[in-house]
Amino acid sequence: MKQPTPAIVSQDAVRRLPRVALYVFCIAYVIPGFWFREAWKSVDLTSLGFMLELAHHNSDWWHPTLLGQTPELDALLPYWLGAWSIQVLSPWLSAAKAVRVPFMALSFLSLSACWYAVYALCKSQRAQPVAFAFGGEANRNDYARALADAGLLALISSLGLAQPMHEVTPMLAQFTFVSICFAALASLPFHKTWSLWTWVLGLAGLSLSGAPSLALMFGVFASWMCLLDTELEHPRQTALLVVIGSLLVAWLTPRHMWHWRVHWPDMTVAHWHGQLRLWLWFTWPAWPLTLWTLWRWRHHWLATQQSRHLLIPLCLGTVCALSAMLSVPPERVLLLSLPFFAALAAYALPTLQRSVRALIDWFTLLFFSGCAFIIWVVWLAMQTGWPPQPAANVARLLPGFVPSFGAAAFVVALLATLTWVWLVKWRTGQHRSAIWKSLVLPAAGAALCWLLLMSLWLPLLDYARSYVPMILEVEKSITGQRICLKDLNLAQITAFKVHSPVEIELFEAEKTPSCTWVITESDHKGQIAPPASLHIEGFEWIKTIPRPSDDNQEMDLFKKISSPERAKD
Repeated sequence: MKQPTPAIVSQDAVRRLPRVALYVFCIAYVIPGFWFREAWKSVDLTSLGFMLELAHHNSDWWHPTLLGQTPELDALLPYWLGAWSIQVLSPWLSAAKAVRVPFMALSFLSLSACWYAVYALCKSQRAQPVAFAFGGEANRNDYARALADAGLLALISSLGLAQPMHEVTPMLAQFTFVSICFAALASLPFHKTWSLWTWVLGLAGLSLSGAPSLALMFGVFASWMCLLDTELEHPRQTALLVVIGSLLVAWLTPRHMWHWRVHWPDMTVAHWHGQLRLWLWFTWPAWPLTLWTLWRWRHHWLATQQSRHLLIPLCLGTVCALSAMLSVPPERVLLLSLPFFAALAAYALPTLQRSVRALIDWFTLLFFSGCAFIIWVVWLAMQTGWPPQPAANVARLLPGFVPSFGAAAFVVALLATLTWVWLVKWRTGQHRSAIWKSLVLPAAGAALCWLLLMSLWLPLLDYARSYVPMILEVEKSITGQRICLKDLNLAQITAFKVHSPVEIELFEAEKTPSCTWVITESDHKGQIAPPASLHIEGFEWIKTIPRPSDDNQEMDLFKKISSPERAKD
């Protein structure tokens, strides 16, 4: 029995969100987080190191290494993109800036793919709203476009998206290709040939970005969903083509990239409490809307003839969510589920009552206005010393940090805040209702806070999240152009390659080092002098160099003992 759709939408409610406003909104969200900041620790900075090695032909393109060390994620394509960008743009841009160009393109591509996926799903027959007795219900294309706008706003408003969306890492590449696979599968009934080729391209990109196992699981679930899809003309043939394409991609993926990275979770209350807390903030505000969608549309996704607009994001999102529970750290894979949560969240909007929409608006208004207020107050304290308590907190947490005033950053932050005030006034004004209105403030609030952080707080964040202060302190303490690094992680090694002009090499105990200085990670946190056990043959300890924003990341500096000193010993 065909269940009635819970969506009751008039044509007036699906009026179009201005394209210019949507484009400007996406640009304002993506570019500031990429272009103006330093490379942050640790994955963002580590990825840059591997790209530099490839660009300078110091590593095998099929097995990227950084001074002989392999990456944690066996990805290829993200490192290739960054290396190619360095080679092409290095005459005009620094390496740190050049690698961000293709990843900015990936960010825009992922947003476009998510929009198109929701648009295609909403054009399916079982997603349509109730037909009115005397007409006036929403037009199919207008309805699909309005919900696609809402899905994009729900994605941008996701709190967990903010930082990974602006890093040059394999996770961003995986996120993009997952979005492409989502769009390809959603548009199968309308553009079969194009969708199949796009599907193969998305799986290939996902595999080369370090997730071949997930790509194969996508292929298995996609073929099953094609068999259940009543809107496909030839479901069995399409399912077979999807399987063939998935197996072909799996066969062509380099063998060394296949790893089964399952980590069974600890069956403890503390572990699951941490998982729940991560889910609550990482997928906010999509998760409560997703739960509401599953409840209001339960007769459609639990029925024998499932609705594809619910089945596709629900199944693929479940695959990502379960994979996140078995991964370390879980947020890497949980990031990939956000497009599917955003799509499901969009279907909640046609079923929300006015009181619920008002609750969303008021909560969003208070939450993001409060966050913006805190950011402005702390910035004011850094500039003027008033209020004294925030200024004292900054001085205590970041010793040595000297605030600076940037006129351009101040103007950008002021314009963003005024735009937020205008949006709040517009949202609370008396005008015609649009179905995407309830997600305007969440998305705008997330973009506002991110933009304020990337303008007003950018010097503070660069000081806290980069290794530049520590590298500068090392350079003040040494003479010469060559140092050896001992027991440093990949991010710290990359920091020396990017921010320091000195030549570096890894310290090897069995070989006679050719350098005068050795830098090693400190294991005597907070002590004035190192323990007696801290010793490097032929070198004497000089000092401990702290990282101002992190007491747990200190470095010990050693100097080679000269021949007279050795003779004296």
